[in-house]
Amino acid sequence: MPGIFGLITKKPRQWAESQLLRMLEVLRHESFYKTGTLVDESSGVYVGWTSLESSLRAQMPLRNERGDVVLVFSGEQFSGPDTVRDLKENGHETGGSSYLIRLYEKDPSFPATLDGMFHGLVLDRIRGTATLFNDRYGMYRLYYHESKDAFYFAAEAKAILTVRPELRKPNVRSLGEFVALSCVLQDRTLFEGIHRLPGAASWTFRSGVLERKSTYFRPRDWEEQSALDSESYYRELRETVSRTLPKYFNNSDRVGIALTGGLDTRLIMAWQRAASESLACYTFGGPFRDSQDVLVARRVARVCGHPHQVVSVDGDFLKLFPRYAERTMYLTEGSVDLSRSPDLYVSERARTIAPIKVVGTYGSEIITQIPMFKPIEPTPGLFRAEMLSEVQKAATTYAELRREHPLTFSAFRQSPWYHSGVLGLEQTQLTVRSPFLSNDFVRAVFRAPKSAHANGDVRLRLIGDGNAALGQIPSDRGVGGDSGPLSRMLSRAILEFSFRSEYAYDTGMPQWLARIDHLFSPLHPERLFLGRHKFYHFRVWYRDALSGYVRDMLLDSRTLSRPYLDRKGVEAAVLGHLKGDRNYTTDIHKLLSLELLHRLFLDAR
Repeated sequence: MPGIFGLITKKPRQWAESQLLRMLEVLRHESFYKTGTLVDESSGVYVGWTSLESSLRAQMPLRNERGDVVLVFSGEQFSGPDTVRDLKENGHETGGSSYLIRLYEKDPSFPATLDGMFHGLVLDRIRGTATLFNDRYGMYRLYYHESKDAFYFAAEAKAILTVRPELRKPNVRSLGEFVALSCVLQDRTLFEGIHRLPGAASWTFRSGVLERKSTYFRPRDWEEQSALDSESYYRELRETVSRTLPKYFNNSDRVGIALTGGLDTRLIMAWQRAASESLACYTFGGPFRDSQDVLVARRVARVCGHPHQVVSVDGDFLKLFPRYAERTMYLTEGSVDLSRSPDLYVSERARTIAPIKVVGTYGSEIITQIPMFKPIEPTPGLFRAEMLSEVQKAATTYAELRREHPLTFSAFRQSPWYHSGVLGLEQTQLTVRSPFLSNDFVRAVFRAPKSAHANGDVRLRLIGDGNAALGQIPSDRGVGGDSGPLSRMLSRAILEFSFRSEYAYDTGMPQWLARIDHLFSPLHPERLFLGRHKFYHFRVWYRDALSGYVRDMLLDSRTLSRPYLDRKGVEAAVLGHLKGDRNYTTDIHKLLSLELLHRLFLDAR
């Protein structure tokens, strides 16, 4: 993921600069990345950055006129015209991204007024300090390691592993969390001694030494707001959406939106006002048929007067799967499992349509506060007792975290721990924007009355008020629309059945059904169910097109010798799935992911 990296140290420049350059080389993933470095020997700061072409990050570093304040910033921020206007009214130059320097100099709460997903470092030669900071959610990942020689930081942990190879050993607790949850909790990583910078961090260094770990924001600040009545809440939410959304489409580069059949991207389309020729709409599709996502998104784009196209995951992805599997695990370092490899494939293709991607991710998570992930126990017999003990600990940790305010969990725990891995994978190719993590929007949702969810989905009303025609289109699962109650109920029942049956015929197929399905496999019954809602189908892919890869990887002696695996259990699961009369899709995701992590990072000392 493009971002900053480097070290802060008292060690000699020659030693530190060589470490910086080694970190740079491992983060130069694509030919279209822009890179740069900055060295300030007197303060012990050695920082570099990688960026996508034409992004704000490509303008780094930023300096004030005197050159005594330098800012290296990665990501985007949308604090809006008020910030720039206030600076202009006080006689400050704000061209390009220079307002960030002005804001640092004039705002003692910096970076608290920034709004977006970002991280950065400010070098202040007048104060003699260097400050490392990130966004309040911790979505824009930044890893760190503290050693006696230096404080290391990087947008990807592999940069730190490159110069500190002794850290290439797994954190056992984190492995258990990855098996149970497909992510790691509480700002840990899979690597012993490497951590993630917590959200809203503002850490100050002086003379090459960490002086203070500060936090500029706590979720409690929003939790303690007074609740609104239903109508006042809706008015505040509507005003916030109408005011904040235009910022996410204001750009000199072309902006695309990844439309789905759900309500979140629909809400964005209802309130955005981009010119028809400036906004590209696309939807991810699969090999069997046009999914409900494609069918609904096509109607939404047509109503809004924007072109629409389908980005398909087809046979090319399956032919190149070994590459995308390895690349996904290499780029994300275990913050996702292998099931997200299609996201890299479609992100590469989306970049050719528009370099900026607006998504509806986090919308339903923030508004409904329904958790999107939970612990899943692996199939008995695959892992040894020691690993199963860590899996159980992960479930306990998760249960303790769920006792927090539900919106605090959704925004400040689930988003950076579970969702940011996919975000980081997409960000290797695109600039990704999500309006639903704007500070004003999340702050407004914290004021929801207790009865807000009982009164129906507020998104339907917001969509109808923003664009009445969009409110007449039912979602991919039959929610909303302008048909009569009976027709709407019947349509929703049919779509809900097709959604659940597709899940049951893919990842979630129970073992008894797998045995029946195997008897009818020559007739390819999966074609009746798959592709109606999803564009990837790993159960049949692992069984058929990818069977050779699964066999070669998981039945290899290196894999079977991992100390936490039960050899016979793994062999039985793999052979049963390849035969087709068993379903171990989720387990295969985990086993392949763990093995790739070993080969890419843990074995490569």
